[in-house]
Amino acid sequence: MLRTIGLMSGTSLDGVDAAWVETDGEAIGRIGPSLTLPYDPALRADLRRLLDIASRAPGQDAAGLREDDPFLVDCVRRLTHRHVEAVAALGEAADLIGFHGQTILHRPQGDGRGGPGRTWQVGDAAWLARATGLPVAHDFRTADVAAGGQGAPLVPVVHAALAAALPKPLAVLNLGGVGNVTWIGADGALVAFDTGPANGPLDDWARRHGPHGYDRDGLLSAAGTPDAAVLARLLAHPYLAAPPPKSLDRLDFQRALQAAGIETLSAADGAATLVAFSAGCVAAAARHLPAPPRDWLVAGGGRRNPSLMRALAAALPQPVRPAEAVGWDGDALEAQAFGVLAARVRRGLPLTFPGTTGAPRPLPGGRIVGP
Repeated sequence: MLRTIGLMSGTSLDGVDAAWVETDGEAIGRIGPSLTLPYDPALRADLRRLLDIASRAPGQDAAGLREDDPFLVDCVRRLTHRHVEAVAALGEAADLIGFHGQTILHRPQGDGRGGPGRTWQVGDAAWLARATGLPVAHDFRTADVAAGGQGAPLVPVVHAALAAALPKPLAVLNLGGVGNVTWIGADGALVAFDTGPANGPLDDWARRHGPHGYDRDGLLSAAGTPDAAVLARLLAHPYLAAPPPKSLDRLDFQRALQAAGIETLSAADGAATLVAFSAGCVAAAARHLPAPPRDWLVAGGGRRNPSLMRALAAALPQPVRPAEAVGWDGDALEAQAFGVLAARVRRGLPLTFPGTTGAPRPLPGGRIVGP
């Protein structure tokens, strides 16, 4: 067994999650402490600006953004420093770090004009290794995209390990900036894909229309009413009807939201509509699962929004429960997963599978840099 520290900074741009886990990449032994270090407002704003630059890209070069661009270099420096701080704050001895980095571009399908697929996670793994004195597994997604896979989701194999003793079929739903689902069959079969926007558009909306950068306690959305016409236009998006494998960039629905008329709504009605849309995306995703799950276990920040959890319960016929209902930590789950994935990289085990990313076969991936 390896002592690992998993580090995850997701599409919600909240901060760095760090978690300690003992694992050989297949079995999960002891699960140790975890924590979240928020990004400071300036770094969060600059990372969001990087996403905007990437979303305006005419091709795959993130609008001409070079890896030596001073703005990008400064963001990477500050981002990596926050990850170093997270490892130090965790204060646990470890053998290996799993470092996801911050995704600023995810276009596995290419640029629509014949260009190659690309997924881009920023962060300086070599500096992290030097600063912590530990080897760092990173670059988890590139090999899968190069082989024709979606590069996401990566966590399903870890969900399956955690859920080994739970009744199945089971659906594990992660609600970050983008939502993703893992379906685990009674025979261990895995199907996984991104469901659609989750917290991302709602966070952006709340940041523009209220004092918080998110729908705190679901209060903004609870005060409004979903707009039926806007919601219907959003739920007609072709992504929702497309069969998996499929994955999304954080901003893939930005134009669709504008075209649907979301900006014409009041602050409360807009938030309520976005909550209903996120739940509707999950309901649409359920139609692509091989069989109805017995339960939906919800992880990620979205499970803390009472409005969203109520909307999910209304949209799905099966029980919808937070991950804590089975003893998991819904805040630390993805960070824990990257600790497990780091061990899989060390051992050369597959990270992605035909049922999770559309990979042509079970594929290993990732790279390890020493201190």
